[in-house]
Amino acid sequence: MTTGSEYVRDADAALEEAYEEPMSLAEYVDRVFSQPSIAAHASLYLLSAIEAGGTRPVVEEGEERERYRFFDDPANDGEHAVLGNTEVLNRFVDDLRVIAAGRGKEEKIVWFDGPTATGKSELKRCLINGLREYSKTPEGRRYTVEWNVVTADSSPSLSYGDSPSVDESNWYESPVQSHPLSVFPPETRARLLADLQDESGDHVPVRLPTDLDPFSREAYDYLEEHYRREGKHELFSAITDPRHLRVKNYVVDVGRGIGVLHSEDDGSPKERLVGSWMAGMLQKLDSRGRKNPQAFSYDGVLSQGNGLLTIVEDATQHADLLQKLLNVPDERQVKLDKGIGMDVDSQLLIISNPDLDDQLNQHADRNGTDPLKALKRRLDRHEFRYLTNLSLECELLHRELTGETSVWEVPEDERERRIRAPVFVEVSDADGAVRERELAPHAIEAAAMYSVVSRLDDGDLPDGLSLIEKAIVFDRGYLADGDERREKEEFPFGEGAGDGVHGIPVTFTRDVIAELLGERAERDHPTLAVEDVLMPRDVLNAMVEGLADAPVFSEAERSEFEERLVPVKNYVFERQETDVVDAIMDEKRVEAETVSEYVEHVYAWTTDETIPTDRGEVEPDPLKMKVFEIEHLGRFDEDDYAGTEPTTPVARFRREKIVTALNRHAWKHRTEDFRIEDVNVLEIPVVRDVLESHDWDDVARVYDDLEPRLWDDPPANTETAAIKERTIETMVELFDYTEASAELTSRHVMGQVSYRWD
Repeated sequence: MTTGSEYVRDADAALEEAYEEPMSLAEYVDRVFSQPSIAAHASLYLLSAIEAGGTRPVVEEGEERERYRFFDDPANDGEHAVLGNTEVLNRFVDDLRVIAAGRGKEEKIVWFDGPTATGKSELKRCLINGLREYSKTPEGRRYTVEWNVVTADSSPSLSYGDSPSVDESNWYESPVQSHPLSVFPPETRARLLADLQDESGDHVPVRLPTDLDPFSREAYDYLEEHYRREGKHELFSAITDPRHLRVKNYVVDVGRGIGVLHSEDDGSPKERLVGSWMAGMLQKLDSRGRKNPQAFSYDGVLSQGNGLLTIVEDATQHADLLQKLLNVPDERQVKLDKGIGMDVDSQLLIISNPDLDDQLNQHADRNGTDPLKALKRRLDRHEFRYLTNLSLECELLHRELTGETSVWEVPEDERERRIRAPVFVEVSDADGAVRERELAPHAIEAAAMYSVVSRLDDGDLPDGLSLIEKAIVFDRGYLADGDERREKEEFPFGEGAGDGVHGIPVTFTRDVIAELLGERAERDHPTLAVEDVLMPRDVLNAMVEGLADAPVFSEAERSEFEERLVPVKNYVFERQETDVVDAIMDEKRVEAETVSEYVEHVYAWTTDETIPTDRGEVEPDPLKMKVFEIEHLGRFDEDDYAGTEPTTPVARFRREKIVTALNRHAWKHRTEDFRIEDVNVLEIPVVRDVLESHDWDDVARVYDDLEPRLWDDPPANTETAAIKERTIETMVELFDYTEASAELTSRHVMGQVSYRWD
């Protein structure tokens, strides 16, 4: 068991890794030349933090993309990961790269726009988390300056209150994270940066667009005047002596390199942007009749975000500020007062819902006299949309319902398992008792598929393709039918202008499911707690019923979403049906070795020659092929053969389905020393289908006495009872069902099948 002292030691170690001892200005400059990244300007630092985590491949909207891991919030186990919208985020990073290099867009204000529940708030938290954690790393160190003028004489020190005694508490940090290199005079600074660029080569050059902040300038001027009166010749060295100036690193956070203006923040525009004068402090400071920057609060969003990032959240609530921000990106200066200006180096970013767009366009019909035209030209818009990937929507619902935050960075087969898997949630009864409820396999998938289908544009569907199939293509990047695979590029979809713009938000689905979890289902079973199981159809029915009362949907949207329900129900039923059939046929599954042997005989039959294998020389055996095709494939019967010789349909099947697939696979995986016997036939889709896929014809062929109508309560000692018992056990063991959800799912499937069984 971990002791309290061990936790304390861990915390000590974490802080020791994040902070350094202060250093002199000269020591900092030496370190900058050995590691230029620590002197990065705001946009370059943000870009470096994002790129530091690398990328990973994803499939979104059916296309393979590289996604920056930074947006998965890895430092916090994905707690505020931005799911999806990878293309939008990549364009944002591309813009940052242009801005950081000084090649353009510096006058732009980055604008993230989109409907509610599309991940905009998660982006804000992800940026804060990611920058905070990056600043704790050696390559991401962020530095500023702190001053001590008490060591010059006994005059009142720079402080926000009464003068302290001469000790460590006499050091006062720049309230707006001033860059250490801004202490140098402009000419020296320019030469330093030029030399630094020569050292760093082809990397994005470090730029320093700011001078000292007013607070630090007050300290600098005081020390300059003091040592000038004393007749010091090396004046800059005296001012920046380690007794007066030192460079320290800080951990980036809200208020320290990140400024966030929330929707509920109020005050005058200047108070929200920069801060306010403190009248009481002005009276305490000897300022010779002028306003002293020591008496300024520096609590505005630009002050807090100076040096890195400024975020205006819910920008619609602060629309009056946007025009006042117009000149900040390119002039990089704001005013504390008419006579006191402050340089600002901060990447501006605003977040809004679509209603800001409406405000900006309220004068659009005035053309050249539109008073908001300049503002609109400055905004660089990035539009978040609802997720249109089934797996991402399932992952998001898992997060909303269970609190599990780890990003699903898993292979395709594991992702498929998670999509269909059950979810268990603890709920409290009215009397306070806690019980566990199960969202049965495919329940989350059903809700996610319905949400995704509601968001897809049906105007660009190719002939013969359904919205369900479009959703599958968007999720996987292809549509498969046996060994036939059609990539997304083969479908003539449009530009996707309507995909993800409207639809059912995840918050609606989450609330519907949460309400269902609080209710017990009205089901009865003598031994199983089936009333604690929510089936896919329960969730879908509740979602449709909830559309009528949800104020976020228009009548047209309700009507459209209701029309899209039936295809989703059919899709989910097919998924459940596959589970039940595969469970029934599990013990009849063909051994992989048997399939391999069959494929080898077919290949030998086609080439009319003996082929070498691990089992020795193989000559085509007509009887073995016939038995396999009748008993295991179930595609043919005795009438399809003349003795053991295949008729035309059988021969065509062997050549077109087996050998063609084998040759295609062999060509795809060819090497210099390739041999046909080295092919793993189990990787061939059509062969894998033989092993894994069955239908009701297979079930009827193998189990003559099965009676689906008796499935709910089969008579004892019948084949139906035995098959049901094995099926339930297999569904639990192989497909993640509980006994209760397997019972309900198999009942539902058999109830539908019984109508067409005979």
